[in-house]
Amino acid sequence: MKKTIFMAMAAVFALASCNNQAPKMDEKAQAAAPAELKIAYVEMDSIQTQYKFCKEYEPVLEKNAENSRKTLSQKQQSLQSAAMKFQQDLQNNKYTQQQAEQVNANLQKQQADLQALAQRLDGELAQKQQEYLMAVNDSIQHFLTKYNKDKKYSFIVTKAGLLYADKAYDITDEVIAGLNKAYKGMNQKAADKKADEKKTETAAKK
Repeated sequence: MKKTIFMAMAAVFALASCNNQAPKMDEKAQAAAPAELKIAYVEMDSIQTQYKFCKEYEPVLEKNAENSRKTLSQKQQSLQSAAMKFQQDLQNNKYTQQQAEQVNANLQKQQADLQALAQRLDGELAQKQQEYLMAVNDSIQHFLTKYNKDKKYSFIVTKAGLLYADKAYDITDEVIAGLNKAYKGMNQKAADKKADEKKTETAAKK
């Protein structure tokens, strides 16, 4: 799952970079174009392993995925056991035809419910992963916008799509340091939320 998340991160970031930083080919943009292009690159795999936001939230996604797998596995095993018992009882003539039809219909309904549950859990996981990826991308884009006011790079790209990259243009460590400095961890966010709620309650009492 981590490899999948990384590939998605790189794709989302690359797309956003193109949308946000690619120059528009109009007369004003051409007139304002710098005489010399300054290009830097970032290693997304390093951001994934060193950015505190990723380090905190990826285990949460992994845990959600694991819980979903366990839930589906338990229900699948239970359904298989019920189906095996039904076949044994059927062979031992423990059911009337009507009873057998009712049990079989119930097993089919359980199977359909299990498939629906699997689809729902997959959808929820995909939604959470997408929200996570977009949050990572937004935080990177927000930081780079401020970071580049002084650096004035023409392009900041990801290393994944490059055939060759001179290490001198690697700004990954600077970006990670800046992201981690700006990031508020889960505990801090919870504390800030609690403080805001307390302020709201106090204001309401007044």
